[in-house]
Amino acid sequence: MAIKLSVAVRNARLDAIETAIGVSAVLKIRTGSPPANITDADSGTILATVNLPSDWMAAASSGSKAKSGTWEDSSADNTGTAAHFRVYASDGTTQHMQGTVTATGGGGDMTVDNTSFAAGQVFTVTGFTLTDGNA
Repeated sequence: MAIKLSVAVRNARLDAIETAIGVSAVLKIRTGSPPANITDADSGTILATVNLPSDWMAAASSGSKAKSGTWEDSSADNTGTAAHFRVYASDGTTQHMQGTVTATGGGGDMTVDNTSFAAGQVFTVTGFTLTDGNA
């Protein structure tokens, strides 16, 4: 039998993620596949660096937690195809979370308005939600 958790416990676990990463988290979108483990060195070319809003995730509700505010870069760093992301503490070097990037509707862990980045281009993260298991 699988362990089952209440919605309150699942929400608390999700809210703890944002607390652990901290305010003013940094999002970096990169080319290529994500590293096998979060502790592995960064890989791919950085296409965009976004300083996330200080309260970058909404309060967890019903066992999920979605991005809060606008996640946008007014000038992409490099040209390439977005494929994965990492979220760092405010220092921009301590990585805490990673996943895949696809265009809106593409099923990635994070979705953007267009995965083909050109240096200097504006882009927007259109979707990002964390869902806790053990329901």
